[in-house]
Amino acid sequence: MFALIDGHNFYVSCERLFRPSLIGVPVIVLSNNDGCAIARSEEAKRLGVTKGMPWFQIRKELGNAGIVALSANFSLYGDLSNRMMSVAAGLGPTQELYSIDESFIGLDGMPGDLTTRADHVRHRIRQWVGIPCGIGIGTTKTLAKLANHVAKAADRKPGSYPPELAHVCNLAAMSDDARRAVLAATPLDEIWGVGRRLSEQLRDAGLATALDVACMDPSVARSRWSVVFERTVRELQGISCIALDDAPAPRKEIASTRSFGHPVQTEHALAQAVTEFVSRGAEKLRRQESLAGRLMVFIHTSPFRRGEPQYSRSITVPLRRPTSDTGHRAAVHGLHLIFRPGLNFAKAGVHLVDLQPAGVLQTELDLDDDEGDRSSLMLAMDKINAKHGKKSVFIASAGTSERRREWEMRQDLRTPLYTTRLCDIPIANA
Repeated sequence: MFALIDGHNFYVSCERLFRPSLIGVPVIVLSNNDGCAIARSEEAKRLGVTKGMPWFQIRKELGNAGIVALSANFSLYGDLSNRMMSVAAGLGPTQELYSIDESFIGLDGMPGDLTTRADHVRHRIRQWVGIPCGIGIGTTKTLAKLANHVAKAADRKPGSYPPELAHVCNLAAMSDDARRAVLAATPLDEIWGVGRRLSEQLRDAGLATALDVACMDPSVARSRWSVVFERTVRELQGISCIALDDAPAPRKEIASTRSFGHPVQTEHALAQAVTEFVSRGAEKLRRQESLAGRLMVFIHTSPFRRGEPQYSRSITVPLRRPTSDTGHRAAVHGLHLIFRPGLNFAKAGVHLVDLQPAGVLQTELDLDDDEGDRSSLMLAMDKINAKHGKKSVFIASAGTSERRREWEMRQDLRTPLYTTRLCDIPIANA
């Protein structure tokens, strides 16, 4: 048995938590550099704002609709996600964090009425954290994901599903006829793992709903499409094929990249950005107990600035020894080799590749050990930043955070860091 807990319009809900005046108002959250809509309130969706719609287009077409646009406040969203997931973990003995606003909970062995228990947890999340959410329950992860869609749709779109399925939908507790009716009312594109292209192929084959897929012969699904789709069919039939992943496998590559809020021309500013990217990547390496054997640095100008010289280069720098040291200078040295003055650079990034477990030791002669083993220093730095906040301690070549750095992304509409910065904590006046 599985449950899927999902925060409703999560980014918008986080913003409304500290600005109740936004409730009932069309709100959108914009991507990095305030480029396009990555989250929309229900009111904004009804106005026709689609996911990924450019901000300039929204202003042009819906400028008089009263839409409130906000820059993404990822520090706030991440902190509230941690709080929400901590409360959600009380629903069952095991948990898999699927995304920033979604979490699978394993319910095997849980006694009592699971629907009632899920509803209590949902109310607890709303009371303790302030985020509205829906919960779907099923005998497989695919059915739990589908049930979560039903719980949201029954609440937001009256008539799409029976109203008693709003907020919490437990497919496992339904009769066979009721469950078949729910599957028959669910379109193909709401099935977990069935994308647009596969949906079109299934429609061409005469299938239209989740029930049609659930009634397929799994062997036909495998022969005509793929083993992955066969797994989806079996999951819809109640046969669990996707286990709960409570310990994700280590990443095979770690990338840290960003588009700049303004054109960057100097090597000094690019070096600050690259140092910042290496710092983020190295922290992720240490978190999964890995080392990188090589790193790749790239920079490029914007292809959208017509009339300007175009330039795009990358370089892969081999490391003498695999490392997770934030202070390693290889990325800056690589940048120096590919930098060209007089250009307006729009993006840079670092990819850490050739990863290996930290426990694998390389024991050739230590010919250039001018710094020694700094793993204890890196661990101390991680602990300080975890306790006192990100960038409490950082590499000097990343630039000071006292003033806005030239390469940082544009966030002109960002709300305060209500829960992660002391000076931004809201004050309630008596």
